[in-house]
Amino acid sequence: MPFPSSAVSDSVRSAPPSLWRNSDFRRLWLGQTASQLGEHTSLVIIPLIAVLTLHADASQLGVLRAVGQAPILLLALFVGAWVDRWRTRTVMVLADLGRTVALGGAVVAVLYGFGLQAMLVVAFTIGAMSVFFDVAYQASLVRLVKRDQLVRGNSALEGSRSAAQIGGPALGGALVSLLSAPIAAASSALIFALSCLSIRRIRRTESIPERSERPSRVWRRIHEGLRFVVGDASLRAIGLASAAFQFAFAAMMTVYLLFLPRELQLSGSAVGLALAAIGPGALVGSLLAAHLPSRLGHGLVLVSAAAIGDGVMLCVPALHGPSAVTILSLVAVNFVFGAFGQLVNVTHMAVRQAVTPDGMQGRVSATITFAGMGLTPLGSLLGGYLAEVWGLRTSLLVAAAGMMLSPVLMALSPLVRLGRELPALHEALPTVEHPRPT
Repeated sequence: MPFPSSAVSDSVRSAPPSLWRNSDFRRLWLGQTASQLGEHTSLVIIPLIAVLTLHADASQLGVLRAVGQAPILLLALFVGAWVDRWRTRTVMVLADLGRTVALGGAVVAVLYGFGLQAMLVVAFTIGAMSVFFDVAYQASLVRLVKRDQLVRGNSALEGSRSAAQIGGPALGGALVSLLSAPIAAASSALIFALSCLSIRRIRRTESIPERSERPSRVWRRIHEGLRFVVGDASLRAIGLASAAFQFAFAAMMTVYLLFLPRELQLSGSAVGLALAAIGPGALVGSLLAAHLPSRLGHGLVLVSAAAIGDGVMLCVPALHGPSAVTILSLVAVNFVFGAFGQLVNVTHMAVRQAVTPDGMQGRVSATITFAGMGLTPLGSLLGGYLAEVWGLRTSLLVAAAGMMLSPVLMALSPLVRLGRELPALHEALPTVEHPRPT
């Protein structure tokens, strides 16, 4: 998601000069920006192809979204163990290439009429490669910048993701609606290829990890990551709150993608515009995250921002009336949701990275991702089921209400007591690390 020029200059002025003088960080940022743009474009293109071109119903759309999210449940923990042993640049390059090929396959599938089954394969492949890329870029950031630059580094990367939320949905909706599905899929493939080119130019040398590893050792490293997260009260609370939010959010988005074109009668371009409003809000949230936690306290920011951002989605099921008014209302709601949601994302990511040793970053990131996103396939299936049984409006209200469990869990956890300073680095649990036999 690339910054608007004004946002870039603001970020550069506020960040320490060494952060932006670090050429490897710039290449990571540019590559991650393109990757997030391609991902958010494809997240709209694939469902819209299914709904508008393949005429998928609610249950089929739920299955499609669940298949795309299943790699998080199936692969995240393994990816975390592997990323801690591999060069992060290599992982990101291969993930970009995989998504480029998958979207090329989507072009062929649409042109030759292979149907929904082909879209399931494409969605799963993109989802799997996205798990690898996301875990790797978060681990790479810790290795590229100084510890006191983590908040600003995350703010820049999350700002990129926010800016991609501006362009991605709007671009994807416009391409599918105004041009054709093959052109839309090919455009996303090209964006991932550009990300690959930027990531390949990172020059920092990483030590070559051990390539051969017994299965028992992989499982032991996964266990170490799980034990570390469970043993830390802050990380445990982040995982639980993320799981509650992502499960309800997946159900809501499945209904949402049906509610906008069918209940509110919005075109593909209008759907893209409405969803794109999350982006500018999230960009604002990422910029606020560089300052608010250190002024108001990390705990206060986490709980209050989550309550406001999740709570505003309860307004969506009440929307009626002319399309112009509806679109403006959706833009306002999604802007607020994006701003406060991004404020939560950047803050809890900085907390997570601050308490985690460098050698555990990949596994902790993957464990939190697994906890937060692992239930999303079930949430998507639930959303499709509820839409079939209860109707779109009622289902959307129930799913949006479920998202409010996340701020409640954070308010009942030690996270709420975090102050203006990031918590100290925690060492791995003594019983977790196992020395190799000699």
